[in-house]
Amino acid sequence: MSKKDKNGLPEQGMTIYEYEEKYVKRQNSKGAKLVLFILAGLIGIFLAWCLFSITMQLWQIHEYAGYAATAISVILYIFLFIVPVVKIYKSDYFVTNVNSAHAGKAKRHNKKVRRNIASKIVDFNNSVDGAGWYDDKLVGDLDVALKSGDDEGLKEALTALYNGKVKKTAKDIIFKCSIKSAAYSAVSQSSRLDAALVSVINLQMIKDIVFLYGFRPSDARLVKIFGAVLQNSLISYGLGSIKLGNGIVKTMGDAAKGIPFLGSAISALVDSSIQGLANGTMTAVIGFQTIRYLNKEYKLQNILDGIEIAQTEEELEEQCARIEEELKKRPKGAVPQGV
Repeated sequence: MSKKDKNGLPEQGMTIYEYEEKYVKRQNSKGAKLVLFILAGLIGIFLAWCLFSITMQLWQIHEYAGYAATAISVILYIFLFIVPVVKIYKSDYFVTNVNSAHAGKAKRHNKKVRRNIASKIVDFNNSVDGAGWYDDKLVGDLDVALKSGDDEGLKEALTALYNGKVKKTAKDIIFKCSIKSAAYSAVSQSSRLDAALVSVINLQMIKDIVFLYGFRPSDARLVKIFGAVLQNSLISYGLGSIKLGNGIVKTMGDAAKGIPFLGSAISALVDSSIQGLANGTMTAVIGFQTIRYLNKEYKLQNILDGIEIAQTEEELEEQCARIEEELKKRPKGAVPQGV
């Protein structure tokens, strides 16, 4: 059993085979990408249907209102769905679910991702005044490590950021998005609008958290997050007809029978408040799920980076190709120096 360091992570003595046995799971990477596209498409179709339904309602009220709603819906769809999804998918991610044959390539990829993350954080902190997302001192350490090529210093500064200010900022983002989801749902009184708002706010929250950390979860974990977004949107659409507060409403309504209109008013108020609470809670769950996946994959790439990897078949092939290329440059019969 391998020893652990002060952070609870395996020490340098851990082998790639121990890492593979403990942390690697069999996954179909192509299948994950396909499912990810399908889920994103389903969220997009559902959101488009909600916007279309709202537009048709306005069209029935007045033709010009329908035209205006159509134009606004197209703009909203682009900026509130397409842009966040593309930004999330195009973000860097760490490769951690690898076997011994591909570990070397994954380490090189992860090293590049770490440097890209550090560069993004430094640029953002220097260009945006008053954002307060990051610790200025640690960002300064990142900048120094980048310029000096100090990978160990860069990892230490990134780890300190993720365990400190970044974690607090991520929780603030989740709280604000959860409050928005709850407040808008309580006010809207429309199942279609509720579902659209939940989808949009959840995607915006995920995009902001990914931007904050500088990388996204892997495809397999992003599938779970997008699946939760779709599930929560569908639940939000059904909340208006489920009447979650029926028991409470009946009790309060019975007590107010003698006062005209008060019973129905209380009913609407309680139903909407419970609906808002449910939507806000679901948004928070997705946010913390995203943070958990990001932290886990960051820790795994740190573990993988500290493992000494024996020469793999891939590296051996590269070496053989270099030898062959060098031999082609030499005249026939020439003997290398030092032999």
